[in-house]
Amino acid sequence: MKKSMIGGQAVLEGVMMKAPEAMAIAVRREDGTIDLTTSKLTPAKHRYPILKLPVLRGIIAFGESMVLGVKSIMTSAEMYGSDEAEQYKPSKFDAFIAQKTGRSLEDVAIFFALVIAIIFVVGMFIVLPALAAGFLRTRISSHVLVNVFEGLVRLTLFLIYIVSISRMKDIKRVFEYHGAEHKTIHCYEHDEELTVENARKYPTLHPRCGTAFLLIVMVISIFIFSFLGWQNIFVRMASRLALLPLVAGLSYEVIRLAGKSDAPLVKAVIYPGLLLQRLTTREPDDKQLEVAICAFKAAMATCGEDMPYADKESVLDGGTCCGAAAAQGGRG
Repeated sequence: MKKSMIGGQAVLEGVMMKAPEAMAIAVRREDGTIDLTTSKLTPAKHRYPILKLPVLRGIIAFGESMVLGVKSIMTSAEMYGSDEAEQYKPSKFDAFIAQKTGRSLEDVAIFFALVIAIIFVVGMFIVLPALAAGFLRTRISSHVLVNVFEGLVRLTLFLIYIVSISRMKDIKRVFEYHGAEHKTIHCYEHDEELTVENARKYPTLHPRCGTAFLLIVMVISIFIFSFLGWQNIFVRMASRLALLPLVAGLSYEVIRLAGKSDAPLVKAVIYPGLLLQRLTTREPDDKQLEVAICAFKAAMATCGEDMPYADKESVLDGGTCCGAAAAQGGRG
């Protein structure tokens, strides 16, 4: 089994696949065709070599993945059409800010989407656990135990959140495409022809999954924050926000190692993340696998990488892709 650093994410009725220097989004439209869009990427680490250093590269990758993830969801909504695109259409306020700042509507919409997401994350996983730990502080004098309790509260809230959204009907569709993404990557890493038949037999769980990354973030944060002393609520929240990039960078290195190593210790560390993926992935159908394979081939072709058993020109020119009609989206 070969290792790769190719990843992706599920989007609205489709999959985004990210190769080293390119990405592709494939979406199954309501008429059954697959709409495909590709674009080149220039990672920050290529412009600034210092960003390739361990931990630091993880911090940058985390930030880039957040921006790319939001952009991919918005693009997929536009590709899918219907009423879904209206949910992601920039508001009048976005248009006003774009006009005043000279930025594109898309950039402004992505910025505010990230701000809202950050506020939600800070409120649920920073503020609430800190408040809970504050109540316990009056009964326990050990700073370490209180900080560990705060971390356990954060982890519990995270698990409750995952379980809750996994029961939503629309999210289940996304999780099916998530499973299709993993199966496709497994098929490539096992050096098999990228077909629905071959991809179908692989598991929906993958060690480099973002779900596993988030769980590792929670665990590492418990370890690091446990060494902090007790401060007032505002200092506690500020310290955790300040250390979050470090936690993300360390977690990235763990996931990176998990994707390259089959050592028993690495498997043991990543195993809880695989279990959690049973909630965030579902078995996809053949049409969903077609979409994931189409996105994978297009991403590889766009960055100039060899695609096993694939016709590069056919994919990029909007020909047949995995037996389904693919329309080149033309979006950059």
